[in-house]
Amino acid sequence: MLKLRFAAGGYDRLDALQYGLVKPEGINLEFNEINAPRQIFDGMLGGGLYDVSEFSSSEFITRTLRGNFPFVGIPVFPSKAFRHGFIYINKNAGIKSPKDLEGRRIGVPQHSQTAAVWIRGHLQQDYSVDWSTVRWVEGSVEQAGEHAKIETTSPTIPPILEPNTSGKSMSDLLASGEIDAILGSRRPEAMGKHPDIVRLFPDYRAMERDFYQRTKIHPIMHVIVIRRNVYDRDPWIAASLYNAFEASKNWALNKLRISAAQHCMLPFMFADMDEVDEIFDGDPWPYGVEQNRPTLEALVGHLQEQHLISETVQIDDLFVPVS
Repeated sequence: MLKLRFAAGGYDRLDALQYGLVKPEGINLEFNEINAPRQIFDGMLGGGLYDVSEFSSSEFITRTLRGNFPFVGIPVFPSKAFRHGFIYINKNAGIKSPKDLEGRRIGVPQHSQTAAVWIRGHLQQDYSVDWSTVRWVEGSVEQAGEHAKIETTSPTIPPILEPNTSGKSMSDLLASGEIDAILGSRRPEAMGKHPDIVRLFPDYRAMERDFYQRTKIHPIMHVIVIRRNVYDRDPWIAASLYNAFEASKNWALNKLRISAAQHCMLPFMFADMDEVDEIFDGDPWPYGVEQNRPTLEALVGHLQEQHLISETVQIDDLFVPVS
């Protein structure tokens, strides 16, 4: 059995792997649950702590195209998230529509963060927002200081960008009106506690449903990567891991379909599962390239529009074979 160190969040689609109900053939997978994605990315890239891990999809694409990237990817996407609900504003800033974000001072954990790339892409395409006019403040949402511990990829045409050196968290800056908005991957701590912090799109669930039905895009946040020297030595592990991730995801989905009792604390879960059948044809979380092609093509397009990559890429070329 080949022992591989693996790091990911504690997601339901990975539960069967984490607790040994599903095992990748020929592999003893040492599962490290870390519910702080940036910590995983920094540990994988900067510290060499793991052989396999989830990884930022935007960084995976940009670093792969720039070369000398020590990982290969398989088309498993442990984290996806619609992002219309992750745009927070100070209601006193006079922002009524997406176009009102132009010329503002906006907080973001890091400019190249996948969630930020998706949000900018959504608002540019659907609302013609001109992001070149925005002053970005980069830093952690929950605490003072930086979000990433290692250098992240930068656009070839630099945005108006400044680090958060205020000694305050981004959440506190939004509450005080020192920045006008935050967009990114998480809800500011002050949301729900401070009356001036609200969502730009209050009815975001309906917007996200409409967005998917129009585009078939379910934004991918993270991809599974394997250390290149580990893969080169034993390329069979890509298929073994892919099959195990697929089996673990299906195990979790089947558990959600048990109707005798609810297996998670969502009171409207049965209605949610009806919606999964209606909108996602029964599988809201497909793996593989083909079923995610519209999403992957859109992400590559946004990375080009935002000058994080300059060349075109064939989606299939991003991943190693898994069959």
